[in-house]
Amino acid sequence: MKLSKLLLGLGAAALAFAMQTAGAEALDDVVKAGVLKVAVPQDFPPFGSVNAEMKPQGLDIDVAALIARKMGVKLELVPVTSTNRVPYLQTRKVDLVISSMGKNAEREKAIDFSEAYAPFYNGVFGPADQKVTGAAELAGKTIGVTRGAVEDLELSKIAPATATIKRYEDNNGTISAFLSGQVQLVATGNVVAAAILAKNPPKKPEPKFLIKNSPCFIGLNKGEPKLQAKVNAILAEVKKDGELNAITVKWLGMPLPATL
Repeated sequence: MKLSKLLLGLGAAALAFAMQTAGAEALDDVVKAGVLKVAVPQDFPPFGSVNAEMKPQGLDIDVAALIARKMGVKLELVPVTSTNRVPYLQTRKVDLVISSMGKNAEREKAIDFSEAYAPFYNGVFGPADQKVTGAAELAGKTIGVTRGAVEDLELSKIAPATATIKRYEDNNGTISAFLSGQVQLVATGNVVAAAILAKNPPKKPEPKFLIKNSPCFIGLNKGEPKLQAKVNAILAEVKKDGELNAITVKWLGMPLPATL
């Protein structure tokens, strides 16, 4: 019994060492192969979709290309869904997941994350002439929101009694209400606000204040410190030199938040 326990313990230790060693060399493997395999979304614009020529496009695709270029390797895009992106990473089908993924405690048990690379949040948006910086200043205002969305639930908790919340059945209804002047402000996600901006309206939706913040992070396997450090170093560099901001403005119509 003692011998079997000893062998079992040695086997577990060997496996742990092997996993740590493999993880520590993940960056070296990418450089040696000359290819970075990245999981990206294919049906979630503006983060990832396909254009008329069936070529991938979006914020996540541009970020993946930027990281591969900074690593000096070729990029291989692997389209994924929200349900299979983590399994693809864990089974080594990809080296990184750049797929508008938020970080939470449950996911952190399974994979590691880089620093945040893109804003993803719910907030109140409105034209420049609406001087609103917090919930209290919504008093007397009319705010459009998509019924049942996170921002609807959260806004209902903080809006003053004199604020008028108009609820619409989908994001298109909320967008139309803002564009037509039915509401002064909208409570929505920054992705929806970007869709409004893309229509080039006379009154552009500027962010007023945050309701809930859930930025996007790059996912990578546990025990890959060299790869994680490299990705974080690249993100720090492109945040500083403005390259990441340019991508954010291109796809979201707004600059990278100073807090990211």
